[in-house]
Amino acid sequence: MTHLALKNVSKHFGDFTAVSDFNLDVKKGEFVSFLGPSGCGKTTTLRMIAGFEIPSSGSISIDGADITNKAPSQRNVGMVFQSYALFPNMTVAQNIGFGLRIRKEKEADVAERVKEMLSIIHLENKADSYPYQLSGGQMQRVALARALAIRPEVLLLDEPLSALDAKIRISLRAEIRSIQQKLGITAIYVTHDQEEALSLSDRIVVMRDGEMDQVGTPFQIYNFPTTVFVANFVGTLNNASAEVVDPAKGVISIDGVHFESAVDLKDRKKGDKVRVAIRPERFNFVSQEKKANIVDCKIENITFLGSIVRIQIMIGNSKFYMDTFNNPFLELPKIGDKDQVTCSREAVLVLDE
Repeated sequence: MTHLALKNVSKHFGDFTAVSDFNLDVKKGEFVSFLGPSGCGKTTTLRMIAGFEIPSSGSISIDGADITNKAPSQRNVGMVFQSYALFPNMTVAQNIGFGLRIRKEKEADVAERVKEMLSIIHLENKADSYPYQLSGGQMQRVALARALAIRPEVLLLDEPLSALDAKIRISLRAEIRSIQQKLGITAIYVTHDQEEALSLSDRIVVMRDGEMDQVGTPFQIYNFPTTVFVANFVGTLNNASAEVVDPAKGVISIDGVHFESAVDLKDRKKGDKVRVAIRPERFNFVSQEKKANIVDCKIENITFLGSIVRIQIMIGNSKFYMDTFNNPFLELPKIGDKDQVTCSREAVLVLDE
């Protein structure tokens, strides 16, 4: 059942269109991420859900109740900002309980709720500390607890981890997801970090130039991108211009090198220009595993990335990358070697040029 609904939502600032005809139904308890580059409209969309911006057209509803023109205080949503936005003159406990006191709830109920939230974010021993006495990760936990304390119908998170270092981001995003699932709360998360979106979300909305480019599960977005933009933006991707050779058999040509694809090319004709996309991890050397496509290549470069070794190869005149898991006994080719690589038909994605 739809919990949060955005119908034909658009936002204009003068002649500039920040968001155009945005449509999305979010189920109760679902975690949806808005993913895209800066300026794509993801934060503007979040701010319209929060009530900080009013749509130029369209409607927003929660549980069937129209909130399009309601003030932020009149819609039961919780907001977590990138900058924490904690009150410096208040303790951790006072920050968490702020929204409840604004709603004039009983002090005993506020104290009980604050205690519960401190337990959830594992900061029971910091109740009387002030924000300046906390680390960045701890401050963001407090901001999250403050947003959750009011029992919002929808939790909104605007790039909440971007100011933190890498290790803290990884641990805190796991905590955010765990808390969201434990409470069963509907969450909308804005990020430009593809890894965050892939690891956190039930569904991802990839945005570009104020529009939705693709909506799907992390698995669908990564493995089956429907546009060149999504294919390039999410994950590392090889892509090259190609030409359709045999639509019936799914054969395409990259610089004269033939590949077979499992993609249905019946709507194409011989000679059509297309874009071919292949993830680096879908390649293997022929000696390791023989698949449908076996092509000659030249080793151009080898980069050690810890758990992954990335090998740059040339196929025809096009540059590709292939990834292989690192292990202490891995035998790597030498730069300049000629070899053969293989990938399955399913690995060869064909997109519009």
